[in-house]
Amino acid sequence: MNRKEFISSTLLASLAAMLPVHAHDFLTSDKEPKLSDFAKSLTPVGRALELEDYYVWCNSPLEGPDGKIHVFFSRWPKTKGMGGWINSSEIAHAVADKPEGPYEYVSTVLAPRGPGFWDATTCHNPSIHYVDGKYALFFLGNSNGKMNSKRIGLATADSLYGPWKRPDEPLLLPGKEGEWDDLLTTNPSFIKHNGKYWLYYKSLDTEGYVHPKFEIKGNRKYGLAIADSLEGPYIKYEGNPVVDFHKMGNNQQCEDAYVWYENSKFKMIARDMGVFGMDKGLYLESKDGKHWSKPQIGYQELSKYIEQPPAPKHLNRYGRVERPQLLFQNGKPTYLFTASQGGKYETASAFIFKIN
Repeated sequence: MNRKEFISSTLLASLAAMLPVHAHDFLTSDKEPKLSDFAKSLTPVGRALELEDYYVWCNSPLEGPDGKIHVFFSRWPKTKGMGGWINSSEIAHAVADKPEGPYEYVSTVLAPRGPGFWDATTCHNPSIHYVDGKYALFFLGNSNGKMNSKRIGLATADSLYGPWKRPDEPLLLPGKEGEWDDLLTTNPSFIKHNGKYWLYYKSLDTEGYVHPKFEIKGNRKYGLAIADSLEGPYIKYEGNPVVDFHKMGNNQQCEDAYVWYENSKFKMIARDMGVFGMDKGLYLESKDGKHWSKPQIGYQELSKYIEQPPAPKHLNRYGRVERPQLLFQNGKPTYLFTASQGGKYETASAFIFKIN
């Protein structure tokens, strides 16, 4: 071993010794983060749904019986800034002849209902599915314009054009005080599997959110709830949380997970919050949907795919994509729909990738 190699190996050993025990395996087994086959399959298409007067987020696509591509998305007034999603978002419907667009606004599907309702102040996080001969639109609402009242709901319709039956009550509630999911339920991801209805959800514990002890605020984890019918009741899996990165060393987390089943495996794409980098995505696999693999990189920062102008001062999430959701055609994932700040109106829009 030469002097340069000796200094390098000594430095790495010293760094490893300072890490929490749970981080050691991750450091030594993944010195170079692995780019997943899913990430390697992505080709950028570009932006869509750029609306002059709105921020656009949470783009959920579905191929309709008319052969068109229907996207259900969140939007809120540009005047509210990026933070307007928490107290001013509505869910809208747009349609295009092909996945790349252009998309034409059809209608607003779900809007905040005002005082007295569980979804009084925002409707956000749409995820559209065709289940049992009807359309199921999972979403979140809140009643006070704040994080602590976020709840997952389910609206249904016989047609993509509605009318939509809105729920009087949330579909899934937080856990009891002191449990890992006692703050909220959000980021719904749904699959029907072996005749059961599986709902993945993100949550946080109140203590970790209100009194953060780490650089990355909160303690986001993923749970699973399963029902015998689409409308529930959804019973939480006793082994929750099923995805938990916080023991890796610096309270690493993920959010915006999207789960699907392909080639006899459960697969998940999610937004990274500190595992490899805040601007990346994560990819995981599972044989049973409950025990998940170590993460790989699911997608990279936006600069790996396109060149953008310098970041505007008012967009603090500029340069990454979030809220990944897939378009399926003939039973196979063909396009990845995400949301990203920027675009010609310096707000936020859909950003689409082709899956090769």
